[in-house]
Amino acid sequence: MSAKDYLINEITLAVEKNGRVYISELRGIKPVLNFIDEGNILNGASVADRIIGKASAMLLVKAGIKELYAEVLSESGEAILKKYHIPYSYGSKVEYIVNRTNTGMCPMEMTVKDIDDLNEAETALRNKVRELAAQAK
Repeated sequence: MSAKDYLINEITLAVEKNGRVYISELRGIKPVLNFIDEGNILNGASVADRIIGKASAMLLVKAGIKELYAEVLSESGEAILKKYHIPYSYGSKVEYIVNRTNTGMCPMEMTVKDIDDLNEAETALRNKVRELAAQAK
């Protein structure tokens, strides 16, 4: 089975590396950040995700993934994958990832819209996650 085959039910992200599969049911960029923080199991891995925008793509590229499948891929996410020569496939492509209320661009996409540096993107995204978590309290 490939990582793509694990995107069933509530699974939002599947990672296959060295014959082991890691999965997450978290939404947004949180599963990617968690896998990076847990010793970066993403390095050299095949990854499948439900939604990949520029934010997730930048984090995955920085983490060193081998290849990616996205059920939905944004144009800016695709541009990042092409720029860093990451093999990818997708189910459908969209102009940009929408926010959860379908009223505009995803806040993570917006955060990295004008950022090209992978390190700068990760810092900005982690700050945005903290900011949104604080607002939710």
